Amino acid sequence: MWFRNLQVYRPGQAFDLTPEVLEQRLRGAGFKGCNRMDRLATGWAPPLGRGGSQLVHVANGYLMICARKEEKIIPAGVVKQLLDDKVAEIEAAEDREIYRRERMRMKEDIVVNILPHALSRITDQYAYIDTGNQIMVVDAASPARAEALVSQLRTTLGRFPATPVSIRQSLSAVMTRWLNGERLPDGLELGHECELRHPDPEGGVVSCRHQDLDAGEIRNHIRNGKYAIKLALQWKDRLSFVLHEDMSVKRLRFENIVKEAEGDMDTGDAATRFDLDFTLMTLELAEFLPELFDMLGGEELPQGSGSVAEASAA
Repeated sequence: MWFRNLQVYRPGQAFDLTPEVLEQRLRGAGFKGCNRMDRLATGWAPPLGRGGSQLVHVANGYLMICARKEEKIIPAGVVKQLLDDKVAEIEAAEDREIYRRERMRMKEDIVVNILPHALSRITDQYAYIDTGNQIMVVDAASPARAEALVSQLRTTLGRFPATPVSIRQSLSAVMTRWLNGERLPDGLELGHECELRHPDPEGGVVSCRHQDLDAGEIRNHIRNGKYAIKLALQWKDRLSFVLHEDMSVKRLRFENIVKEAEGDMDTGDAATRFDLDFTLMTLELAEFLPELFDMLGGEELPQGSGSVAEASAA
């Protein structure tokens, strides 16, 4: 279980629910799937998949959860074709025009008829709560997808005042300075990819891949007014990733030095392998994320008081 993308949240209140209490709360909103007439169903599923039954996977103070979503697939093109055929049939038979309101009712009827026979798409999204560092990490490529999981957890717990981690400085400004020659913090190195944008919409966007980011060409773009919105970085020869201006960490790779630790340990069944991977990943990220926040200028902490357990009880 190795995350590929990171959206990091900071709870506004101390997360102090025990794994047993969190398990109980999630079980009350466990995934049940779509009924014949449902278009969408969400709930919590075992992170271990078919091989597990627990909705909270626990290791050394890290709590992994899995949000599952089922969607009925109803192609818009199919609905449009059926609707057009139905409208043409009625207009020809009754010699009248079908107007918008009636078309909308007919469209709803078509969808209702299709629903019981529609195929489903099931997706799982993972996150874990680091109770030591008091952060929540969601494996999501976009803030919107991460927020969907956090909102689902808020609904389940009654209240979960978590907000995305915010940095005191402009992230674009920090990345631009690094590309323009400012020395990077110890342990951090430039990768071979960046994206630059001009503040003027007509100024264009430049994407660079497989390129030496110390080259004069990059600095020329910066002198002409462009600023960094994405930057590939490497951390201590252990992690490589692409940092985005919204604080998203994407295309995260755990390099060989981390995977070697996994290979040195003899593992048996799938559950043991999952637990080992989860432990190695969370320990690595527990060191990496606080360092990253400091390297970027320090975290702006949310204002809050109390705890999740107190809020849930209230």
